[in-house]
Amino acid sequence: MRNPAVLILLLALAFSALPAAAQAMLRVVAIGDSLTAGYGLDQGDGLVPQLNRWLAANGAPGAEVINMGVSGDTTAGGRARLGWALAEGADAVIVALGANDLLRGIEPSESRANLDAMLADLAGLGLPVLLVGMEAPQNFGPEYKRDFDAIYPELSETYSTLLDPFMLQGITEDRSLFQDDGLHPNADGVARIVERLGPLVLELVRRASQ
Repeated sequence: MRNPAVLILLLALAFSALPAAAQAMLRVVAIGDSLTAGYGLDQGDGLVPQLNRWLAANGAPGAEVINMGVSGDTTAGGRARLGWALAEGADAVIVALGANDLLRGIEPSESRANLDAMLADLAGLGLPVLLVGMEAPQNFGPEYKRDFDAIYPELSETYSTLLDPFMLQGITEDRSLFQDDGLHPNADGVARIVERLGPLVLELVRRASQ
């Protein structure tokens, strides 16, 4: 380009647009356990990378899900690290905890109290939330299952969150969708989860953009 004035003007316009572009990226922080972290999967096959690809392909390229999953984490662990997980900012939050509470046989009242505290804090921050639940197996007994399974829909109603009642819904009967440990979905299993979660996360992004 031979006209220095035009070149300077174009550069100025380009650099002035950078802050706006940065602000346009909407951060969705996903706080969860190994199911969120992508345990046992290649880097691009976990829940968060697959969700980000789904969002980009379905009308939300400006949104990014941030992986704050920690393998082995319980609801108590998530509650303890909530502030740390949000330290770099968030426009919306996915809370996907409870599987390890079940594995440890933690009392449903304790799991409820931890999730309740997290949702109260997030409500106080004005952040929209997608609550992703788990379901107790039958071997814990009917009372345990009743009390645990009720946690997610009841807290979702209390705090007006979006809700997916059971992260593994639709894949538990197909063992080909799980890794060898029988607990963690493989890449195909995660893809099935994303098919169901994707529209809910898209709605979460919409709420965060309002």
